[in-house]
Amino acid sequence: MNINWYPGHMKKTIEDIQAKSKLVDFYIEIIDARIPIASRNPLLRKVLQNKKGLLILNKTDLSNSEQNVLWKKKLSDDNNKAVLYSAAKPNSSLIVREALNFMQDEIAKKEEKGINMGPLRAMIVGIPNSGKSTFINGISKTKSAKVGNRPGVTKINQWIKLNPKLHLLDTPGVLWPKFEDESVGLNLAFTGAIKDEIMDIETLALRLIERLISIDENILKNRYNVEIDGEPIEVMERIGRKRGAIVKGGEIDYSKVANIVLDEFRKGVLGNITLETIDGRI
Repeated sequence: MNINWYPGHMKKTIEDIQAKSKLVDFYIEIIDARIPIASRNPLLRKVLQNKKGLLILNKTDLSNSEQNVLWKKKLSDDNNKAVLYSAAKPNSSLIVREALNFMQDEIAKKEEKGINMGPLRAMIVGIPNSGKSTFINGISKTKSAKVGNRPGVTKINQWIKLNPKLHLLDTPGVLWPKFEDESVGLNLAFTGAIKDEIMDIETLALRLIERLISIDENILKNRYNVEIDGEPIEVMERIGRKRGAIVKGGEIDYSKVANIVLDEFRKGVLGNITLETIDGRI
């Protein structure tokens, strides 16, 4: 599939993030734990390369727990610290504690010089539909950031006073112009980071079925009570028959089947699934 999506406002957003980076001490990046590689925008890492990053592996309630632990270790280094998190169960005290611990060396250096930093300031960044708005609303206990089940909901920058010791600058979710690796584009599309409206969702769902079979054929077998043999299109058709996705004449309603499979994967109904695994990608 040819997947490229880069509206004009995203270019402007990247430029705005770069300009405002001087206002913050570090950044908090919201990452989808199901796709820890694909959900990290390389342009963001480039414009924020001089800042330390607290990496929130979000949606751990939807991803594989063993892979979560491995990715937390993999993504943490001298300038980055990964934190396992689920925005479905907000925990503002955890975020404040992790942020203060993460930046303690910088705070100590300032204090040694007699400089009062005041509250830490962090920019929150991430790709569309990474759960950034849900994350912010949960930890701030407000509806300060709009939430939607589609990418591109946050349109403006806004400051959020999470705690006397931590202020957050929200930014819109942003993608990048071209996906060099097709699997990156597919993973973004599977998880809803790219708008379904511009996708061929029937082909997308077929590719997801193919991927899920390669991970564990029991995922689809157990959920839809279908045999997993033959081609992925045959499996898709069996799911359609089981779910009554039939049009006049007994033909399969492929669009309906596609929506069922994509929706149930994204909501975690199919189980805790990580599409990008340490052993498979790194």
